[in-house]
Amino acid sequence: MSMETLEFVIYPDGRVQEKVTGIIGASCAEVTAAIESQLGNVINQEQTSEYFAQQVNQTAVATTQATYSEW
Repeated sequence: MSMETLEFVIYPDGRVQEKVTGIIGASCAEVTAAIESQLGNVINQEQTSEYFAQQVNQTAVATTQATYSEW
C-alpha cells in the first residue's frame, strides 16, 4: 500500500494548487472536499492516472482431491 499525501502550493496571488497522491480511484474527491470548501472556488481539476485506476482484490481458492486405489 502506498502512502497517501496531500500537497498544497500557495501562490502570492492567493491561488492554491492541491495535489493528491497515493489514493486510488475517485475517493480522493471525498478526502479533499472539506478542504476545498474552505479554500473557495475550484477553478480547475486535472485527474491523474491514479484517479482512473481500479483497486485490484485478488483471492485464491485451492481445491484438492485425493484418490486411493488398491490395485
